[in-house]
Amino acid sequence: MNCGTNAHDIEAFIRDLEACTLPKIRWTHHAHLLVALWYLTHHPPDDALDLVRRRIRAYNEAIGTANTDSGGYHETLTRLFLRGVAGHIARHRNEPLPVSLAALLQSPLGSKDWPLRFYSRERLFSVAARRDWVETDLPANESGDKF
Repeated sequence: MNCGTNAHDIEAFIRDLEACTLPKIRWTHHAHLLVALWYLTHHPPDDALDLVRRRIRAYNEAIGTANTDSGGYHETLTRLFLRGVAGHIARHRNEPLPVSLAALLQSPLGSKDWPLRFYSRERLFSVAARRDWVETDLPANESGDKF
């Protein structure tokens, strides 16, 4: 992973994101998970959602990625992953952040395709889902996956 594996590296990564100086190549799926884990660990869920929204949008603009109906910030994906990460935190609450992060990245949430367990591709990548939260449209799968 390219966003740090110890507490110091994680804090430096968050500082770079917040300053909008993080190199674009480091803004990966795993980086998004780190951001969710960081903000949910340091803030109540509603505050974390607001902060993550603002940070991602600002970072996207700083690196030249427009937040539009077809690219940039995606509300449903953000909320879905925050919910999934909140569940992860509940299961790993006694672990140090780097250990929790390592477990998160090895979990099903570590896969970019995790949301497709709950959403059809058409619904998930719709304009409505990008702009606001949309409910899942796939029935619960046999493994009982939850977010």
